[in-house]
Amino acid sequence: MEKIITIKTDKTLKGDQPNAVKKLVDNFVNKGIKKQVLLGATGTGKTFTVANVISQLNKKALVLAPNKTLAAQLYMELKDLFPENRVEYFVSYFDFYQPEAYVVKSDTYIEKTSVTNSEIELLRVSTFNSLVEREDVIVVASVAAIYASSSPEQFRQNRIIISIKDKTKYTDLKRELVRLNYERNDIDQKPGTFKITGDVLEVSPPFSNEFIYRLSFFGEDIEEIAEIEPITKKVLKKYDFFVLPAAKEYISDANKSKEWLSAIRMELKERVAYFKDNNKLVEAQRIEERTNHDMDALDELGYCSGIENYSRHLESRKEGETPFTLFNYFGDDWILVVDESHLMIPQVHGMHNTDRSRKMNLIEYGFRLPSSADNRPLKFEEFYENLDKVIYVSATPSEWEKEDSSDIVEQIVRPTGLLDPIIKILPSENQIIKVLELIKTTRTKNERVLITVLTIRMAEELTAYLKDNNVKCQFLHNEIKTMERLTILNQLRKGIFDVVIGINLLREGLDLPEVSTVIIIDADKQGLFRNTKSLVQTIGRASRNENGIVYMFADKTTPAMKEAIEETNRRRAIQEAFNKKHNITPKTIIRSIENISKDDNLIIDFSRRSKDRKKTPAAKKQLINNLKIQMKSAAKNQEYERAAYLRDLIIEAENE
Repeated sequence: MEKIITIKTDKTLKGDQPNAVKKLVDNFVNKGIKKQVLLGATGTGKTFTVANVISQLNKKALVLAPNKTLAAQLYMELKDLFPENRVEYFVSYFDFYQPEAYVVKSDTYIEKTSVTNSEIELLRVSTFNSLVEREDVIVVASVAAIYASSSPEQFRQNRIIISIKDKTKYTDLKRELVRLNYERNDIDQKPGTFKITGDVLEVSPPFSNEFIYRLSFFGEDIEEIAEIEPITKKVLKKYDFFVLPAAKEYISDANKSKEWLSAIRMELKERVAYFKDNNKLVEAQRIEERTNHDMDALDELGYCSGIENYSRHLESRKEGETPFTLFNYFGDDWILVVDESHLMIPQVHGMHNTDRSRKMNLIEYGFRLPSSADNRPLKFEEFYENLDKVIYVSATPSEWEKEDSSDIVEQIVRPTGLLDPIIKILPSENQIIKVLELIKTTRTKNERVLITVLTIRMAEELTAYLKDNNVKCQFLHNEIKTMERLTILNQLRKGIFDVVIGINLLREGLDLPEVSTVIIIDADKQGLFRNTKSLVQTIGRASRNENGIVYMFADKTTPAMKEAIEETNRRRAIQEAFNKKHNITPKTIIRSIENISKDDNLIIDFSRRSKDRKKTPAAKKQLINNLKIQMKSAAKNQEYERAAYLRDLIIEAENE
């Protein structure tokens, strides 16, 4: 097979990475193993290992992440490692989404309300386009990957192949652009629009805002096809032909309109009869009026609000038949990587039932036809049927992943030689006084402390106590706004704070090499935040510093504590043996600290001063405009985490 997916980097495999890559690839290629676990300790470079496996297998890959932030981080890392290949980002394009629902108890109908992100919608279309056009594609996606989308066949059909050789007609092309949901806009050339100036037609593709296609006509025939820069109009490339996808993911097929309109009317007739037979006259009138309104729009425009609820008919699917999703674009030979699988798999498990519960209320009370239930995420069994070669990646894989896999490949040794932390159990008597002593000891070494507690009240009260004792500290919980959260963690790294106190937010996704001490209050309390996986993840926060140590305050050793300590000690022993064999001295990771700009400080100040904001609407409006400019700039520069923070602030401000 021709080598088409290739890593381009100066980095080399270190620690356990070489053996992990070799074993994962050998299992897939030579042993015929389909599913395996990469059990990678925190900080061992699991992403780099996975990237090397993808490169050696030379296959299309889908990387699933449990949230947008982790997906953005993986996307950026993989894009750097595969600069010559297509690395795509596929997440929900809603900045804000309130699904359609009916609350029976209060007789309240809630209309679907959403704010879409055009930048992310652009990337989704780019994903579909790459998958149908190329073989060297790596897609990083959230759980959005299991939601219904257009079929690959429909996506291929709803494209325009524009060629000088085929002599595409000017009038035909305009008609096709409108059919594929492109909008004429001679002023704002945003993605998914076209502009006409004399014999020149400019099309802004839906998958990029970095260039425009310019088609120069002579009469009815294309004379030249050029890719141009949107503002300067500088010619970047010239083509003999190119392929233009539809402006949106999903459009209806006009050639089959009579067929699916007839199917909708038939279902409507049956549903109205059902309601009348059961003396539900309000529901009968409601479903008839709503559906007829939608059909009028579909008949005239080929589109209506909530068109996705008719997807079963528009795609000629049978009742209950599996909808098309992103998975259908990968073909038969590809690899799935499930990052943080202990979180991702339960998330996939829960999506279908949650969606169905909401839909059944709408159906039962006449807001939607029964077929709307077939616009849905995949059931877990359907998701599982799509899988071929799978790597479940986690520091704490669940029993399900282990049982589903034919092999567990361990990656325990870090490239840096850093060890898992030492763990000490201390009695809870006078624990706050002891905490204060531990903080002072850590501070003398110019290192930082993370403290995890069980409730918001405990976090705030402990913060107040420590401040009274001259400790520079801050609490961190889910009521802290996104941008302020980022700032607090950066200030911890810089030494503006010595301590951060939190709850669940101190588990996955934190990279704080300055933190040497982790303190777990009430470690012996049973519950989600003190189970084995949570404890192992929390312990891992101290593994990026050579002096890493974890203190558990507890009056007894629970089974979860015992398992977490045993697993940590097992990993530490493996790491120490490796370091001794290779004469490695562990060194704390040195990583640059992201600077907080004046704009960021303004945003944080904006978060805290809600009363002042309401008194100055003009200033608030100006700030929102500035935030939008920054958000678009961040998205354009592929700084998706920053763009997400800015987006959250904009939504918060606009909703006041």
